[in-house]
Amino acid sequence: MYLDDLSLKMSLHGNRPVILDRPPAPCILGTHHEKGGHTFWAAINRLPLSSNAVLCWKFCHVFHKLLRDGHPNVIKDSMRNKADLTDMSRMWGHLSEGYGKLCSIYLKLLITKMEFHIKNPRFPGNLQMSNRQLDEAGENDVNNFFQLTVEMFDYLECELNLFLGVFSSLDMSRSVSVTAAGQCRLAPLIQVILDSSHLYDYTVKLLFKLHSCLPADTLQGHRDRFQEQFKKLKGLFYRSSNLQYFKRLIQIPQLPENPPNFLRASALSEHISPVVVIPAESSSPESEHVVETDDLVDTDVPVPLETKFDDLFGTSAAIDPFNFNGQNGLRKDDKDRLIEQLTREIQALKDELESFRLESGRLCQALRGRVNELEAELAEQSHLRLQAAGESEFLKAELDDLRRVREDTEKEQRSLTEIEKKAQANEQRYSKLKEKYSELVQSHADLLRKNAEVTRQMTVARAAQDEVDAVRREMQEKVKAAQEVAGRQEREQLEQLQELQRELVSSRTELDSLKTTAASSQQSSEVLGTQLLALQSEKAELVQCVSKVEAELAVRGEELQRVQSSLATERESGVKTAEALQNQLNEKESREQALESQLVSARWSSLQGAVEEAEKIIQDSLAQIDDPAHISCTSSADYLASRCQAALDCMGRLHSATEAFLADDTGVSALVRVVTQCGHLVGDTIVQGSATSHMVPVEQADALSDSVKACGTEALALLGQMKQQSSMYAADSGKLRAALEAILATAEKLRPRGLELQQGELGDLVEQEMASTSAAVESAAARIEEMLNNSRAVDTGVKMEVNERILAACTELMQAIKQLVLSSKNLQKDIVEGGRGAASTKEFYAKNSRWTEGLISASKAVGWGATVMVDAADLVVQGKGKFEELMVCSHEIAASTAQLVAASKVKADKDSANLQSLQKASRGVTQATAAVVASTKSGKSQIEEKGEKVWSVWVTGLFRGVPELQVLVLELETRLQKERERLGELRKKHYELAGVAEGWGDQVEGKGTIALV
Repeated sequence: MYLDDLSLKMSLHGNRPVILDRPPAPCILGTHHEKGGHTFWAAINRLPLSSNAVLCWKFCHVFHKLLRDGHPNVIKDSMRNKADLTDMSRMWGHLSEGYGKLCSIYLKLLITKMEFHIKNPRFPGNLQMSNRQLDEAGENDVNNFFQLTVEMFDYLECELNLFLGVFSSLDMSRSVSVTAAGQCRLAPLIQVILDSSHLYDYTVKLLFKLHSCLPADTLQGHRDRFQEQFKKLKGLFYRSSNLQYFKRLIQIPQLPENPPNFLRASALSEHISPVVVIPAESSSPESEHVVETDDLVDTDVPVPLETKFDDLFGTSAAIDPFNFNGQNGLRKDDKDRLIEQLTREIQALKDELESFRLESGRLCQALRGRVNELEAELAEQSHLRLQAAGESEFLKAELDDLRRVREDTEKEQRSLTEIEKKAQANEQRYSKLKEKYSELVQSHADLLRKNAEVTRQMTVARAAQDEVDAVRREMQEKVKAAQEVAGRQEREQLEQLQELQRELVSSRTELDSLKTTAASSQQSSEVLGTQLLALQSEKAELVQCVSKVEAELAVRGEELQRVQSSLATERESGVKTAEALQNQLNEKESREQALESQLVSARWSSLQGAVEEAEKIIQDSLAQIDDPAHISCTSSADYLASRCQAALDCMGRLHSATEAFLADDTGVSALVRVVTQCGHLVGDTIVQGSATSHMVPVEQADALSDSVKACGTEALALLGQMKQQSSMYAADSGKLRAALEAILATAEKLRPRGLELQQGELGDLVEQEMASTSAAVESAAARIEEMLNNSRAVDTGVKMEVNERILAACTELMQAIKQLVLSSKNLQKDIVEGGRGAASTKEFYAKNSRWTEGLISASKAVGWGATVMVDAADLVVQGKGKFEELMVCSHEIAASTAQLVAASKVKADKDSANLQSLQKASRGVTQATAAVVASTKSGKSQIEEKGEKVWSVWVTGLFRGVPELQVLVLELETRLQKERERLGELRKKHYELAGVAEGWGDQVEGKGTIALV
């Protein structure tokens, strides 16, 4: 633990200008001893990495070495701190210069390295693998090799970004590699070179393997990305090998002249793996001349006096020279030799003491130089602190503005929320009424079904009653028939009885005659007795038959009475049931009438509620335009026209819904929705019209305000007519429509002239301007090449050297501008494809006319700047122009390209690949512009040095004119300062106007680009 802390102190000491090229061995050995990096991170977490950029830079260097040479578990233990490293990288990324930006890039590289080794655990931290191990890492699967190649490309891209970041932060025109600050930034590149050489070698081998398994077209993207990284890596290796700092520390390999041809399988045998050689005893130049005593000696741990003595004079041997016990027996010669030996040791100690004194003097001098450097850094930090204070004040002012805007937005949001709540309440009320109406319709249907059932039952009852009547009539007919039969039989029996009586009388007469004539015949008397008995028995039978018929008649009468009583009961129950059903039907009809009246009243109440809500919205809008706080609100004529057009469309829907409601009052829901929406749109038109009047001249503002107020009055009048059922038929929306059309006409007059272009003209104009810009850049590049050839043929010496340097820088600038224009075109295609939807490209350009005009203006500025710069360069080469004109033209080109970048990325997706390409091209233009300015200044200084010899001849004669020249210089400097201020104001006004038109001020990246220009 003590050794690790000491190692970290020696490697990350805040006062050390250059980090140690190799951290102390205990720091690496400690990770192998504890088999992890817990102790390392416990010590790192106590360091102020987020507040000291130099300390964070040195930490990244030490951490990189531990990832390469430490225990493999260091990578796994470090993944726990990935989130902290990501936040720290994002925090340092907000700084655009110094160590902060470098720390952000380095931390991204370390995070990428950890993720790569976690995904591919077969790769060691130092990336040293054999071909067999590389094949095993891909598990002989082409998909794994494909993915592994992509991850290596990403890894190598991060390495190259750090390379470029370090070189771009150094002034390569000076010998930065021998200064302390330069070596502090260059030291981590040794680890980057080691990683990059292995990644390049593995990428080549994997691409050959992939080309042997997959078609060439599939790997076109891989080849393009490899070509780009090969060019960068080759250039960076070449630049690094020329630096004095690396020559004693590392032997950097040189890549081949041309990249490998992956389409030819035999080219793999021609590939030579780059080998980085590190000398066995390599140390930084500072380690030879500078000894940090406060780092090498820990003052907190007391050193025993015996240890210090032993360090100076050696340890006590078996025979101690200073132990004189037992020396009495020595001879005199031994004493002399001892004295001489001690004398020589004393002389050696004196010489060593003298060398210590000289070394301490040199160390003191080095420390004084370090103190001076720290004082300079402190002054720079103070200056940066003042700048940060100014920026913080500016940001505070912007924050106050944003807070005010947010408060206004929150107020509008609250009002909108209240309106939405009211609308939701109306919707709920309408839903309840609709549910109640549905219930009424359902109950009505149920009652109709019951009515049909009752009618069917009455029909059945009537049929039963008819059947009973038929049975009764049949029974009556049967009874009548039985009575007739019985009467007929009775009459027949009476007739028979009368006949028998008559016969009996006759018989009695005959009997009397027989009695009188008894003597006539006894036989006849017996016959008559027999006949008489027969007649009596027949008479008894007839009496029994009559009694049976009477009993049967009595039974039939009882049955008839029962049938008559049951029929009477059924008739009474049928009448009662019919009366009850009729009463229910009457009650249902009365209930339906009541519900229908309630439904009609509910419809009117919902419509009146919607109309009242719309009146409140419009009244609130009219109250807002009279509010003094509304004066600060502004709007554009384009937005006012869009709101007004939406209100006119809603008026058409309102007229149709009103006619439908008057024809059939059941369609009240559509009218309620249209009335609410119309209220919102008309109120929004009133507020936006008043806000737009704050941005236009006084006369037009007064006319627009009058139109807005008239619109509000007409809207309230129309809504007042719609509230009453009697006046709704006479409601006319023509006046309100005329007021909205007047506002729309005023807004169309206030729109910018560029919006008058047709869709085809505006879209074609964009393409024409981009094409003309590309043509201007191409023409400028051709002219520069021609001027370079002419200069080589005519000029010689210093002038030719200056001209070649300036024209070469101008050529690079033209190439960077060409790449920027190409990236801008690609980004515009993505924006148009992603935002046009079903519309065409020309319709998209016409819809976003402000943005389109910004693109046109920026393209014109870029083409014009390129042409003017070529003219200025031609005059400078011919000796007729001024170097200052060329520098001004370079700055103007940088400003124009920044404007093109800002206009292109306004509507771009922040994660777009073409946006990243555009930003990269913009940085390339900035670097090329800086190169042109630097070349111009260098050439100017060389020309002036050449002219100093002529100046020295006649300077004595002009000595008297020095005061006049000084006065002239002061006047020119004053004029220059005023012109610069004027130019700054013009640019500021220009970007303010552009920002108001397109809202560029709301985008942080846009602000950064404009501020850079």
